[in-house]
Amino acid sequence: MSNKNNDDLKYQASENTLGLNPVVGLRGKDLLASARMVLRQAIKQPIHSAKHVAHFGLELKNVLFGKSELQPTSDDRRFADPAWSQNPLYKRYLQTYLAWRKELHDWIDDSNLPPKDVSRGHFVINLMTEAMAPTNSAANPAAVKRFFETGGKSLLDGLSHLAKDLVHNGGMPSQVNMGAFEVGKSLGVTEGAVVFRNDVLELIQYRPITEQVHERPLLVVPPQINKFYVFDLSPDKSLARFCLRNNVQTFIVSWRNPTKEQREWGLSTYIEALKEAVDVVTAITGSKDVNMLGACSGGITCTALLGHYAAIGEKKVNALTLLVSVLDTTLDSDVALFVDEQTLEAAKRHSYQAGVLEGRDMAKVFAWMRPNDLIWNYWVNNYLLGNEPPVFDILFWNNDTTRLPAAFHGDLIEMFKNNPLIRPDALEVCGTPIDLKQVTADIFSLAGTNDHITPWKSCYKSAQLFGGKVEFVLSSSGHIQSILNPPGNPKSRYMTSTEMPVKAEDWQENSTKHTDSWWLHWQAWQAERSGKLKKSPASLGNKAYPAGEAAPGTYVHER
Repeated sequence: MSNKNNDDLKYQASENTLGLNPVVGLRGKDLLASARMVLRQAIKQPIHSAKHVAHFGLELKNVLFGKSELQPTSDDRRFADPAWSQNPLYKRYLQTYLAWRKELHDWIDDSNLPPKDVSRGHFVINLMTEAMAPTNSAANPAAVKRFFETGGKSLLDGLSHLAKDLVHNGGMPSQVNMGAFEVGKSLGVTEGAVVFRNDVLELIQYRPITEQVHERPLLVVPPQINKFYVFDLSPDKSLARFCLRNNVQTFIVSWRNPTKEQREWGLSTYIEALKEAVDVVTAITGSKDVNMLGACSGGITCTALLGHYAAIGEKKVNALTLLVSVLDTTLDSDVALFVDEQTLEAAKRHSYQAGVLEGRDMAKVFAWMRPNDLIWNYWVNNYLLGNEPPVFDILFWNNDTTRLPAAFHGDLIEMFKNNPLIRPDALEVCGTPIDLKQVTADIFSLAGTNDHITPWKSCYKSAQLFGGKVEFVLSSSGHIQSILNPPGNPKSRYMTSTEMPVKAEDWQENSTKHTDSWWLHWQAWQAERSGKLKKSPASLGNKAYPAGEAAPGTYVHER
């Protein structure tokens, strides 16, 4: 497989897998019910169905006589091999598939089903037609070529990968070679130490690399469903290192990977643990308050903490950066298609019985939401072509999932159901009601235009919930580049605006476009809110909180 194809494979997967949504539970039961609904519709509307069968027959005739105009979309990389367009047999095979798929989608569109059922029908038809794509069969021209080039070895390698995945990966194709990296050796290597630990988190302080540092430190709060080292992945993609280079005293939280013993940990447990961490950071740095950064569910946690501080009249957070964080949970995407009262209750019940929600199980659910990018691509690469799964740090991190305690999962589901952050006092944490209009800290909110997990318009609506000054920035990327966007990428773009109109579309229309990474814009925003420069501390921690284990600490290694 060429390097370009390998890069495509890695890029598509990284764009589509990250930031798992712990609320969503795609149940086999729901898919079967939708499939049955589609079949019933065929019987209920026989004339409508017969019309589409006849139309498919006509298109098939055009295919056989070489008169069909059907071709894959320009962005469908599966059919890039010239054989699909130049070999008459392959071309007819492809066009028959495209005609069948198009007719099924047209048929469900023209049916008399309500809109939500039409969307579910499309989803189920997609699952079926993508699974049966010609590229997934042994007749794939790339696989045939590879078989002859390797004298049949690619077939044996593919079978061996399949056997390995059946035993070790729950029958799903591996997305990454998990033996290629080691946390603390090749990932998460920026110098620092654990300066505080409680049951829920370790607090890592990173060693300053400049002679002077800003007085006010930054505390970074990662999502609870993945490990923290996404902020310190490799030296060239490390947000921690970028902050240190820009004179910022940098602290990062590393969450513990809970087991069923911690099933009772809820949102308030995480807030209490974070309050301790904030107090330790202020004690070590001598600053009266901190700046914070939270991503995904870490952003929800930071927001609830700021709401709690506002309720008790404490000003311990000066400014907050939210990365791809949805606080207003009115979601309109594939993710919400199968989310109803029953599904949410079933998901809650399941995690309560198990004590935890397994990140691994969630990753599987998400894979079926994006089957071409996350399943069939790898089916072709690993099994039909006999290639090893890619070596890619982002995908290694994404597969290094953690668990969520049942109570916290339940809290997230309740938030999704009731959307309490949009109303004052509808959510209570640590014994105080939360009203985000009372949160007057400056907010920097970032979203990605191509992010299907936390859609940018939902992030925009969420940014308007606060009572302070908000800077909203839109990056021209998906979910992952919203975190990993080091300067110097010629393709990077972002948009800014000084206004915050009610509608996201109006904001976009009047915004200013910039080249390069939003990190640079954020760094200037952060510097304005980080206080004066002072001499860098000679050592990490202090007498009360001495430096312990070297970064990345011990919690990150818990399986």
